[in-house]
Amino acid sequence: MTVGIVGLGLIGGSLAKAYKRDSSITVLGANRTAATVEFAMLDGAIDGELTADDLRDCDLVLIALYPQAAMDYMTAHAEDFSKTGIVMDCAGVKREICDFGFALAKEHGFTYVGGHPMAGTQFSGFKYARANLYDRAPMVIVPPTFDDPDLLQRVKDLLKPAGFGRISVTTAQDHDEMIAFTSQMCHVVSNGYIKSPTAARHKGFSAGSYKDLTRVAWLNPDMWSELILENRDNMLAEMDAFIASMQAYRDAIDANDFDALRALLQEGKERKEQIDG
Repeated sequence: MTVGIVGLGLIGGSLAKAYKRDSSITVLGANRTAATVEFAMLDGAIDGELTADDLRDCDLVLIALYPQAAMDYMTAHAEDFSKTGIVMDCAGVKREICDFGFALAKEHGFTYVGGHPMAGTQFSGFKYARANLYDRAPMVIVPPTFDDPDLLQRVKDLLKPAGFGRISVTTAQDHDEMIAFTSQMCHVVSNGYIKSPTAARHKGFSAGSYKDLTRVAWLNPDMWSELILENRDNMLAEMDAFIASMQAYRDAIDANDFDALRALLQEGKERKEQIDG
């Protein structure tokens, strides 16, 4: 198997390292900065640089770039992709890029599948990449059609060496609705919470709750701005619901209403139990 990785940051670098755990797999990488490609080769994460000619021999091409950069790359190399391989992006939003990718693939005769590896850290860059990042992690895929079991099995087989624990198949619309709640809102809430003036004096008073809530406040602002704005309709719906919920808590506290506050807290506790057990 030959795998091409476009973008050797945390996501792409970790994918490269994951596939290289199998010595029979050839991994080729491309990156905006040549120094990162050279370092990845020295590190053993890739076997060589991914060129346009190499794309024709790749069984799988994983494009780990921001959405617009991923679309630009697919446009530039639409005629270079293998007609028998799979091209998959790894962007955190799916509607725009999937609409674009499906149309481009149909026009140029290659197979494109939307993808989103559900793993990461608050850090970015190849130096933070690790081979086990995706072990047992979920992977979400958005196929061009839902009546082609052979294609789905091919994708699952090609992704298996990366170590994913569960592969979910969904639509781009459903993906973006869910990701607004499970990921993008978490980053915005964390990023907003840490702006409290009290935060500067937290040392000696903070433990697990503080660490859990603030971990993803340390983020890549360029990437998250692009992802959130591409998903702004779903994000606005989630934010409106959250703001309304916070207002209810504030009203109960402002009124010194023990019963109302306790009811809100009990409701949230029961909701967590219903959802996660």
